[in-house]
Amino acid sequence: MGSVQIVTTILAAGITAVAVWLAVRAVMKMTAVIRLGQPAPERFADKGARTRKMLVETAGHTRMLKWGVVGAAHWFVMVGFIVLSLLVLEAYFEVVTPTGGLPVIGHWTVFGLATEIITVLGLVGILVLMAIRLRNRPSRPGGRSRFTGSTMWQGYFVEWIVLLVLVFGLVIRGFKVATDHFEYPVWATPVSHAVGAILPDWSDGASVAALIKIVISMTWLIVISLNVTMGVAWHRFLAFPNIFFKRDPEKPAGSGLGPLRPMTSQGKPLDFEEADPEKDQFGVAQVEQFTWKGLLDFSTCTECGRCQSQCPAWNTGKPLSPKLLVLSLRDHAYAKAPYLLAGGGKDLTGEEKATQAQLAHLDVLSLAEGDKPLIGTAEEGGVIDPDVLWSCTTCGACVEQCPVDIEHVDHIVDMRRYQVLIESSFPSEAGVMLRNLENKGNPWGAPQNTREDWTKGLDFEVPRVGEVDDFEYLFWVGCAGAFEDRAKKTTRAVATLLNEAGVSFAILGEGETCSGDPARRIGNEFVFQMLAQQNVETLNEAFEGREKTKRKIVATCPHCFNTLGNEYGQLGGEFEVVHHTQLLAHLVSTGKLTPVQPVDGGVTYHDPCYLGRHNRVFAAPREVLGDSIQGELTEMPRNSERSFCCGAGGARMWMEEKIGKRINVDRVEEAMATGAKTVAVGCPFCSTMLNDGVNGKGAGEQVEVIDVASVLLRSVKPEQPRGDKESTSVAG
Repeated sequence: MGSVQIVTTILAAGITAVAVWLAVRAVMKMTAVIRLGQPAPERFADKGARTRKMLVETAGHTRMLKWGVVGAAHWFVMVGFIVLSLLVLEAYFEVVTPTGGLPVIGHWTVFGLATEIITVLGLVGILVLMAIRLRNRPSRPGGRSRFTGSTMWQGYFVEWIVLLVLVFGLVIRGFKVATDHFEYPVWATPVSHAVGAILPDWSDGASVAALIKIVISMTWLIVISLNVTMGVAWHRFLAFPNIFFKRDPEKPAGSGLGPLRPMTSQGKPLDFEEADPEKDQFGVAQVEQFTWKGLLDFSTCTECGRCQSQCPAWNTGKPLSPKLLVLSLRDHAYAKAPYLLAGGGKDLTGEEKATQAQLAHLDVLSLAEGDKPLIGTAEEGGVIDPDVLWSCTTCGACVEQCPVDIEHVDHIVDMRRYQVLIESSFPSEAGVMLRNLENKGNPWGAPQNTREDWTKGLDFEVPRVGEVDDFEYLFWVGCAGAFEDRAKKTTRAVATLLNEAGVSFAILGEGETCSGDPARRIGNEFVFQMLAQQNVETLNEAFEGREKTKRKIVATCPHCFNTLGNEYGQLGGEFEVVHHTQLLAHLVSTGKLTPVQPVDGGVTYHDPCYLGRHNRVFAAPREVLGDSIQGELTEMPRNSERSFCCGAGGARMWMEEKIGKRINVDRVEEAMATGAKTVAVGCPFCSTMLNDGVNGKGAGEQVEVIDVASVLLRSVKPEQPRGDKESTSVAG
């Protein structure tokens, strides 16, 4: 060992020792913060399925590759980080001797070939990612960037570190080539040999380059260890457990889509008959009241902004960005952690749990963080502004796009639950809707005895449960389908088509009440459970004696479809629920309904969030429309899993949209740009919002918004009148 090698070895050992010590300290701190969260015992079930899903999502990059170029580039960088860690390890042998290498595998030609390929592809990948970040930098002229609000220096730092590590890996090899100590042939490592051809014959070159590579790598580790909220770096490690512990590993897409998590206290579902607000947790009022998985979510955020780029609120000038919300909660959790770890915190009555002695050693900033309200305006020092909380439509676009499976919607609704149930703090106009649900069983406050008025004028009898001996499907009409003028046309169209196809069905009539979706999404879990338990009891009675596979329900509202099919199971209601477009597609494909008259003028289709993204029903409505128009559907640029929200979800249907551009107008402009004369929908909320948008644009005479069922009915029975667009919405 020469004098150069003695110096390089000592320096490499020194900086590595510092970096490892800091990293261990950082991991212990992050673990302590995450463990502050509430229990989530269900996250440990199905370990086999969780392991498979984690391996598929990480190794296969299934979610990242939804953005083709970015996903491919990131995959090469990820593989490079994992595999080329062996070359960082090899550098420790090379600082000792310039001819050093990894034991056993270090001399295998196949190892040299593999690492050469990965190095080159990693270089291409990181350069692509750097170019994308620069092209989309927040300071660029025009438009909002998905990186707006991200800590940009951290992104640049990580990318430059990756680039330099890869470059110096080639430099080390190049010096070995130049000194004729390289073990791999030219055909296996052509780039390394090309680098070696331009480097001098310096015997100590490999050791010096190896030291530089180690210093670069350990500098990265030191910097991230001193910045535990540096998600752009820490996600490399945290993504694996975060994906492993996702809510439902069997889901094909975002785990946080579809049903909401039930309200829990100490890891157990809350029983409202026995719950006590002074002993049981109602929603989330403090950051430590999120589950540990929530705190892991916040820690894992990569700040990539994919959620932000797809969010309808962010894209229409609202203050909500799913990314910035998560980052605010993350930063608050870690800033508050010293106070919490010292024993501080408020109990459920708002009293301080710690003694003065426990808090005496804390700095004033940590104590101040402990006093911040989780929800509050800037003047109140709140972590999350109320306008941010109430801008969410729960469309799920953020969850769909998140590459590390953060469950944004669950966290937002948990915060809403506390605001509604304990603070009674929510947009005032939504109060009317909640009172109507409690007193009338529907959001519009319509009399219950008018639930069957939609059947008037039909030329066939609509059977009711209890009046017929048997039926194949229970037709869940829903509140909109029963009371809202435009939606009633859809209800009649579906009933007519089912009757035409000879499908045996029945309705509950006045026995039906609201599914509870708007109450649950706004955060009023109490009203949701009251309505849901009533419906579950009614439905179980209607299906008495039937096994689950024969307890079939067809619904025209995706919100009812999602609630009945995905959430009633939490309350003992197990049913097979289909959306009407799924049933109609089946009836057409089996020849029970035959479209005869093509619908002309061009048709585009708007995917309802709770039908498409939340429940993956994309094909059925398109099949129905394709058969009805007997031609190609004109797709909007944002469609299927990337469809843009209409603005009605998350109980936003009953709240005023006072900030920024109206979401429905943005969507209508996109629909009108296709040139289609008919905008087909599969949801009564979407129908109302898009109709209002069309009328607001003064295009009511040129563009018609109608349900998929009405489009099919016009094709099956061309004599049907075209009066849908003349109706006015009572939901306006």
